[in-house]
Amino acid sequence: MKQLIELSVNGETYELAVEPQATLLEVLRNDLGLTGTKEACGTGECGSCTVLIDGRPVLSCLTLALDCTGQDIVTIEGLAEGERMSPVQQAFQDCGAIQCGFCTPGMVLSATALLEENSRPTEEEIRKALEGHLCRCTGYNKIIEAVNKAAGQMAARQK
Repeated sequence: MKQLIELSVNGETYELAVEPQATLLEVLRNDLGLTGTKEACGTGECGSCTVLIDGRPVLSCLTLALDCTGQDIVTIEGLAEGERMSPVQQAFQDCGAIQCGFCTPGMVLSATALLEENSRPTEEEIRKALEGHLCRCTGYNKIIEAVNKAAGQMAARQK
């Protein structure tokens, strides 16, 4: 039997009737049409479904939608500032850290959370923050380069 829940996603509030076993990933994609959050493995192994919940990266394929009421959810669609990409999104594009793009939303969100917490991470800290993400296209060098570039740009903005 469906249950009525209220979710805060990308600054908007939604009232939805969901099955108790519905994952956040399913609700985001199927009910809200936010298809930037990707489903790949469905078992929490690849990181493609990562979203931010209260600023922390979370695997939406392993998270029940019912457990997300009262929390602030951000998907890749919620990062841009109007038509302007976020610094992390822009750095991924500028550095060629995007190939097929399937893993990109999850990596961008995890990198965003890292940079919100630590504006000048070391390469080791970046690798640690992204260790749960699998990319089959870029190798990881361009991704690390992109996170470093975004960190520098964000630090320069704060001065």
